[in-house]
Amino acid sequence: MHTPPDLSSAMVWRSVVISQPAKLKRDHFALVVEQEQSARVPFEDIAVIVLNNREITLTHPVLSACAEYGIAMYATGANHQPSGVFLPFQSHSRATRMLRLQLDLDKPTAKRAWATIVQAKINNQAFCMKMLNAGDHERLASYSRRVRSGDMGNMEAQAAAYYFPQIMGRSFHRSQEVWANAALDYGYAVMRGACARALVAHGMLPTLGLFHSSEQNAFNLADDLIEPYRAIVDLHVATSRKTDESVDLSPADKVALVGLLNVDVAMPRGVMSVLASVEQAAESLARLYDGGSEQVLEMPRLIGLNQHRYEM
Repeated sequence: MHTPPDLSSAMVWRSVVISQPAKLKRDHFALVVEQEQSARVPFEDIAVIVLNNREITLTHPVLSACAEYGIAMYATGANHQPSGVFLPFQSHSRATRMLRLQLDLDKPTAKRAWATIVQAKINNQAFCMKMLNAGDHERLASYSRRVRSGDMGNMEAQAAAYYFPQIMGRSFHRSQEVWANAALDYGYAVMRGACARALVAHGMLPTLGLFHSSEQNAFNLADDLIEPYRAIVDLHVATSRKTDESVDLSPADKVALVGLLNVDVAMPRGVMSVLASVEQAAESLARLYDGGSEQVLEMPRLIGLNQHRYEM
């Protein structure tokens, strides 16, 4: 029986998912994946690497190259869900200054910024409902207009309580061990890692959040930034659900979820891929810390699931 290539990629060689035993080596400016069908990928073309097999080995020069080229490398656990991410410890010209700015951000500004993020999240959820023709998307959009500083009315939770049963079914719950939840968890983890990568690249410490503040969470700020991007994963999962509702994700499922980093979203500066959007969102967050108001934040707007077309 023909075995498909073990090296899967989406985003025109921007995301690499490895699901079978392999050895990863560095050969000058390229990643070499040694398998029955080996592959060679220039490091400069890679944004994300997902290691999804317990029999993958890699050399220290590969890790060094990931740091050098700003590549986020994900490891998966026994359940095949992302369990950790290797982030570049990049030298940043203003990392210490940015840390002070993060610590000094006043609470009113943080609360208004969080409200802006929540509004963007709910608006994207409403558009997801509209695309799925599920429920009253106008009702959900009205929740966004009722968000106030700090989301003191907890409109985010109220929106979620209405949103998920509409797009996933009345009996759906996030605690269920079903394919949809496994896919949501995987997709969210990939988005979260991309957010953490962008924050570090712009000199910010992901531990210090605007709203999320758990002492046991090293990615509080990434968990703030991810919120408007969750609906992208939701839309994909809602349109790709398995009829048998098996829990396990196939290799193709995982490749598709990583490929969501290449979906087009609308940003204030134009339409771009999710990865490019995350970079701009992180940059705008840095401007907020550097004295800007919540109006400097640039949040993504969901426009569908079209893959970004790169000029060759």
